[in-house]
Amino acid sequence: MEQPKAVLLLSGGLDSTTLLALAKSEGRAVHALSFSYGQKHSAEVDAARKIAGRFGVVQHVVADIDPAIFSGSALTSDIAVPKDTRPHEATGIPVTYAPARNTIFLSFALAWAEVLGAEEIHIGVNAVDYSGYPDCRPEFIQAFEKMAQLATRTGVENGAAIRVRAPLIHLSKREIIELGLGLGVDYSMTISCYDPDEDGSACGRCDACSFRLRGFREAGVDDPVRYSASGQTVA
Repeated sequence: MEQPKAVLLLSGGLDSTTLLALAKSEGRAVHALSFSYGQKHSAEVDAARKIAGRFGVVQHVVADIDPAIFSGSALTSDIAVPKDTRPHEATGIPVTYAPARNTIFLSFALAWAEVLGAEEIHIGVNAVDYSGYPDCRPEFIQAFEKMAQLATRTGVENGAAIRVRAPLIHLSKREIIELGLGLGVDYSMTISCYDPDEDGSACGRCDACSFRLRGFREAGVDDPVRYSASGQTVA
């Protein structure tokens, strides 16, 4: 029996790598999609390439997007990445928000899914350890899936919806890590940090590092990635 095709958004981070391991364990033929969109560092794209190779995806595409599209974010512009901010207690949308990023990424994935004849798009968004990003919520995923059915030939002519799967959306970081470890994920290959050093060491102090470190601590295992000397402070 032919494996069902899936387009999977792969950032090189903890969540999307766990998502990839899960999709492979479920027998999906995964076509991985990553983006170079003007990030301040190349670490996540480099990690995504290695992870895609390790998991033997059918195809891995790194799409280039003009950095001007995402200007105004601390991830792409000359804006300091916040450190030591206790992100689980924060309110409002943080400066690391990249305008409509998941909407744009999912749109690329939707186009590729139609070309491939894929039935599913997989995205590793998470709403439990919520960082204030509006495009990580269940209602956003549901709305995009509805839009996809209305906006595609697959949906209009064939009446077949392309599903948007977000199986990690209701899991905590601890639960995601435990799931990944059970699937044999080597988390030393991943990078979650918003502001890594030139040698790829994670800062240990940005929101992403804080969530990650807290998740590993609650799972009772050490985070295997490299942290800078001043890192590994867990809020």
